[in-house]
Amino acid sequence: MIRGYSDHAANERTFLAWVRTGIAVIAFGFVIEKFNLFLDAIAREAAGDATHQFDVHNLSGPFGRYVGLALIFGGLGLLLFATARFLRTGRLLDAPETHSASNARAELILLALLMSVVAGYSVYLLVG
Repeated sequence: MIRGYSDHAANERTFLAWVRTGIAVIAFGFVIEKFNLFLDAIAREAAGDATHQFDVHNLSGPFGRYVGLALIFGGLGLLLFATARFLRTGRLLDAPETHSASNARAELILLALLMSVVAGYSVYLLVG
């Protein structure tokens, strides 16, 4: 039997939740990138109608181009962060001495950053 099995299992479940979140962020980044490619194709098709071309061009502006890439790389960073945290927590669980529980400051910062990116892009799509 593994000593502290329930603690190790909880660590693994937390790691898998972070991995799912990272994959979802990466997938959302790909969706945004594909959406921008779609908007660029529509803008090229609407080249004859100046009013529609302007509307579509505003949606696929520079902000929209870089948000997808930022989310893709942010999701990769999230996966690296989750892996490092999983390994560190596993080592701390196996150590014979008692360790204090760390605060969740890093998780809250990542959550705030992700929420601000999603909210900013949503406002961008609604206003644009």
